[in-house]
Amino acid sequence: ARIWEMVRDPLMGIVADRTNTRWGKFRPYILWMALPYAVLAVMTFTTPDFGATGKIIYAGVTYLLLMTVFTAINLPYSSLGAVMTSDSYERAGLNSYRFIFAFVGQFIVTGTALYLANYFGNGNSAKGYQYTLTLFAVISFILFMITFKSTKERVRPPREQKQNLKEDMLNLFKNTPWVILFFVGIISFVMFAMQNLTIAYYFKYYIGDEESVQLFNVIGTVALIAGIPLSKPLSKRFGKRNVYIASSLLSGIFFVLLYLPGAQNVFSIYTLNILAKFTYAPAVPLLWTMLGDTADYSEWKYGRRSTGLVFSAATFAQKAGWGIGGAIAGWMLALFNFTPNIEQTTLSLTGIKLMISVFPGVLYMSCVIMLYLYKID
Repeated sequence: ARIWEMVRDPLMGIVADRTNTRWGKFRPYILWMALPYAVLAVMTFTTPDFGATGKIIYAGVTYLLLMTVFTAINLPYSSLGAVMTSDSYERAGLNSYRFIFAFVGQFIVTGTALYLANYFGNGNSAKGYQYTLTLFAVISFILFMITFKSTKERVRPPREQKQNLKEDMLNLFKNTPWVILFFVGIISFVMFAMQNLTIAYYFKYYIGDEESVQLFNVIGTVALIAGIPLSKPLSKRFGKRNVYIASSLLSGIFFVLLYLPGAQNVFSIYTLNILAKFTYAPAVPLLWTMLGDTADYSEWKYGRRSTGLVFSAATFAQKAGWGIGGAIAGWMLALFNFTPNIEQTTLSLTGIKLMISVFPGVLYMSCVIMLYLYKID
């Protein structure tokens, strides 16, 4: 599944760039894939009356199909902001709204899924989750139709551009601003993976309150939602690159400071997490806005525009970063002699603290070095 995941994103970007319809290059996939996506979501959470082997095969096939269709609808959706307007600050606004409501959607699902599954299932969890996903699938289909009907593609490749995959790939890696954002995406997601895979251990073994992880994450998400609207006005006032640099520095510093509070100083731990997520928030929509700028840059510099490829290769980088970060987290836990479900040594506790604070903080601050080389203003 993970190998196919790395292949399908760039593949979808290449396909979208070569799509030409009266609706544009990206909008049609929202129309075409909304129903398959909803149906496959329900199928993936349906438990057939098969034997153990049959259920495993069914689960694997439906999961692979669901995530393939997800890519086919999510990548065009992610690319829409870059082709709805050529105004870079309008793109920042579009991406701000996009991520605010993405986190709101996350809250709705995480806050209601278990309750709905219990309600619909009445003791049968398989039935409960099937009905819950049916409800979410219907809502998702309606929202995708609204998205399709209420958007318009205005930015298109030059009329004289001929399709040439080899040239598109060469231009992509000659596009220095894009290459910089590619590595910034990898580093950022290495940081996220390291933190996310360690935070439960931090609360269980250092704080001694495993149940508080969810509250910690919820409060961090609220801080993100509060900080995202600052992205557009700040970037208009100071420039996108400069805001991203400031966000990386400040957020990195607050993450590093998370190392200092003792296990009983919960107020300081939560406060630093809020500050880190709030100062990080403006960079969330800015990365996607700046990717749209690199597509413009390629058109200006080389006379070719490949918006889908630009965005798909960037999502590939982020997934690669997530995988790398997960592997590094596992290696580091082993290095610090971590053993689950026992009282931890001083060394392993120190390692866990470093992995949710200093290591990711320093990694995120290192993005500043690359962003100084980013020259699109």
